[in-house]
Amino acid sequence: MPTLKSIEFGTVKTSVELNFSELRDLLTVINQTDIAEFTLKSGDFELVVRKGVQPGEVSAAPASPTDSTVSLAPIPSLPSASAAPIVVPSTPTPPPRSTEKFVEIVSPMVGTFYRAPAPDEAPFVNAGDRVRTGQTVCIIEAMKLMNEIEAEISGEIVEILVQNGEPVEFGQPLMRVNPA
Repeated sequence: MPTLKSIEFGTVKTSVELNFSELRDLLTVINQTDIAEFTLKSGDFELVVRKGVQPGEVSAAPASPTDSTVSLAPIPSLPSASAAPIVVPSTPTPPPRSTEKFVEIVSPMVGTFYRAPAPDEAPFVNAGDRVRTGQTVCIIEAMKLMNEIEAEISGEIVEILVQNGEPVEFGQPLMRVNPA
């Protein structure tokens, strides 16, 4: 397996080397998020992970939230032994609850979600808590900066959709609020 020396994420580039175990861990982390597509390039090596794409199909169509496969697209420059796509099963997503009346608090950036200001402190909010506009509900850490995320609406926190310490994407729903 080639050694990966560069990861490009948005406009951030960093050097890294991955072995098979680390690659498997990376795929597991991607599988546990709402990331629909992930590309990793290094020299003549390119890894593309797309959720919701059928094995052997390479498509730019949006992923369906109920699909349960992660496909790796074959790379023409790799040896023919690696030409077949690798399929990694994922856990099926439970059907969404009726959320018509709820307002979602979404992540304004890519980063790591934290429910509390510090590991040994109480969470900013829990399901069932009432929040007011401007109240801090969580932190998103991005590039070592802690960004407080505030409620844009007053109401009751109905559901917290992300686990503490989990990576989040721009626009990913973090919590659902029943407006007051």
